This record gives sequence, structure tokens and C-alpha cells, in this order.
Amino acid sequence: MKTKLIIIAITSCIAIALTAFTKKEKPLRPYPKGCVFRTVMGEESSDNMSIYNTSEVLATSLDRGLSWMTKAQNEDGGWGAGTHMRQDISDPHAVSSDPATTSMVAMALLRTGTKSNDMRLKSAIEYLLNAVESSSPQSLNITDQVGTQIQVKLGQNIDVILASQFFSNLLDEMEESPLKERVRKASEICVNKIEKAQSSDGSTQGSGWAGVLQSSFAANSLESAQKQGIHVDDKVLAQAKTFQKNNYDAGTGGSKTDMGAGVVLYSVSGSSRSSAKEARRVREEMKRAEDEGLLPANAPVTAENLEKIGFKPSESRSYATSYEVYESAKVQAQRDDVMDGFGSNGGEEFLSYLQTGEGMVIAKDTQWTKWYDNITGRLLKIQNEDGSWNGHHCITSPVFCTATCLLILSVNNDVDTLTELGSK
Repeated sequence: MKTKLIIIAITSCIAIALTAFTKKEKPLRPYPKGCVFRTVMGEESSDNMSIYNTSEVLATSLDRGLSWMTKAQNEDGGWGAGTHMRQDISDPHAVSSDPATTSMVAMALLRTGTKSNDMRLKSAIEYLLNAVESSSPQSLNITDQVGTQIQVKLGQNIDVILASQFFSNLLDEMEESPLKERVRKASEICVNKIEKAQSSDGSTQGSGWAGVLQSSFAANSLESAQKQGIHVDDKVLAQAKTFQKNNYDAGTGGSKTDMGAGVVLYSVSGSSRSSAKEARRVREEMKRAEDEGLLPANAPVTAENLEKIGFKPSESRSYATSYEVYESAKVQAQRDDVMDGFGSNGGEEFLSYLQTGEGMVIAKDTQWTKWYDNITGRLLKIQNEDGSWNGHHCITSPVFCTATCLLILSVNNDVDTLTELGSK
């Protein structure tokens, strides 16, 4: 009997240990139970649900990153990544501020809940507005700085592109005021410069080491500006998005990496992000057609079927291609071997993860939560003791990398905004 009890006890201990080892802990919820992404998918009420409930570990990570970022701000209100020639400098105060890095930090502050009247953000806004307002109308960029890490790796005109994206994000939360009017005018100036910098193939001039990312963010910024009512040339925007989609062949799974430093991740993340909006429309229209009996269940997405359900002949092929590109590229962009990018973490890898995740939210892709669980796990493991992140190749700047990681970790705070962007 005693032996039997010992066996039972040991068996119970093993079972408990295995359960503890294999069980996936549910996130702690400091906010009311709910999930914004499930809300926009129509699975839950959206009443008072503006923040996806994160775990305490994630919340602590965000706080540490923001605390480090606050200390890294320069006296002129900006943040800097440093020059390409001195990638070894990690002290944020040993480098000059630049608009590209400042824009990324400012976007991270916004996404993590900082309001425009916060002193950190107010100083950054003034720094960026001064850069835009003092720039030459003939210049394609908003700064005279050259050779920064971000410019050399992404492209010569990345500063104006990221500033434009920040201004669009900022307009969403600003009340009518003289400052808001300044921001709107600055946004118009940025859009004009971005349009002028477009090459005949839809890419952005001044391509850097991974220029495909500069072009991808240019398409994103134009799309966001248009949502804010800023005039954007439809032809320019269409060419920008077509360039991104053409970097990926959904049929073969092959990518054009000549403007992406030979790295598949940089190309496919931009392809999935730029095709997300169109892919979502296709999915929603196909579902509607099936519900109404216009198409059989699980009908394939083809140009012919899209014409049957109301797409114009001139757009059906383009939308079918966008759908194919999105569905294939998003899978590629999440493969472990592709996510490894250049072989180690750099700012380009972090930017690519951001592109993939935002694209999935825009597309209302139910696999987004799986992506989010995966990427947060990756980032939390590599956060530095001081709360920052840094790259190990190319874009090594702890400021730029920390800002990008914060944008990724808090992307759930912008689910409503990104989803709305995909509906226009």
C-alpha cells in the first residue's frame, strides 16, 4: 500500500511538472477583459476598449524602453542615430539629432499613449516643424544632414518620409488649434517632396543599402496622409504600391532583393504591407458574394470571379494580384529563416517586423495575434538591461532600434486606426 501511494505521488508530481512546463500562461489583464483586434473582427463589443490588454512583463518592458528613451532626448528636442561612419557610438547624447530618428521616437511616444501636450513630444514636434518649415522648396528632403545611419541604410530621403508619417499619426489625436494647422501645412510640404522624389518605377530616389524599405515607408506615408485629407496624387500612390507588390512573385514565392541588400525579409515585408488594404477588400467582397449566393463557398480569388461580383474589369486583375501577393508574402515574412534577415538583428529587421504586423492589422487578418505573440517573445528576449534595444549590423543605433521595437510592441494600441486605414 505504501509503495502504491509513493508511485501515485511521483506520478502526480510528474504530471504537474509537465503541465507547468507545457502550459502557455495567459496574459495578466490590468485593464477590463477584452481585445481590440477581436473587436474589429466583430467578435466583441468595442465599448471603452482602446487598448489591447497586455501582460505585466510586456508592460514593464514598454515602461523600461520609454524611460530609457526619455533620458536619450537631446536639448534641441530631437533624437539622433549618429553617422554611418561611427556606428560604434552608442551614447545617445554623443550624436546629433536627425529628423528620421526623431520621427520614429515621436511615433513610438504617440503609440504608447503620450499626448501632444507632453513636454517630450512638444519638443519633438517643434524640432520637426522647424526642420520642415526651414527646408528649401527645391530640396527633396527636410534636412541638410548627410551620411546618417538611417539615410545610408534606408535612403537619402527617409527623413521627410518618416516625418510625414508622424504628422499623419499626430493629426489623429490633435484638437483644432494653430499648432494643428502648422502640422497640416508641414504634412503637405512633406507629401509634395515625397511625390517629387518618386522614380519612374514607383520607388523613391536616393535608395540606400536597403532602399526597398524607404520606398515601402514612402507608400505608407502617402496612404496615411491621404486618409487625413492631405492631397495626394493617386497615380503616385498607385505606382508606389505597385513597386512594392512587384518585388514579390506570389506564384513562385521569389523576391526581388536588388534594392533590399539581397535580404528577402526586407522585400516581402514591404510587399505584404502595401497589398494589405486591397487584399482585405477582396476577402470582404468575396465573403459577401458567397453569403449572397453569387459565388460558391470557398470560390478561388481570380480576376474572373472578382468581375462577377462587381469589380471593374480594369481593376480585377490588380486586386487579384494584390490578394495573392499579400497571402503569400505574409507567410514568407514570418518564416524563421526569413525573419533572421541579414543573420542578426539590425534596425532593418525591426522595421520589417513592423511592416508585417501593421499590414496584418490593416488586412484584418485573424492570424495577427499569432504574429504578435511570436514577435513580442522575440523582442522581449533581446531587450538590454538598461531598457533599450540596439542593432548588431547596419542600423545599430539604440535610439532608432528602441523606437522601432516600442512601435512593434505597442502596435495593438493602434489597431482601430490601422483597421480604419484599410477601410478607406
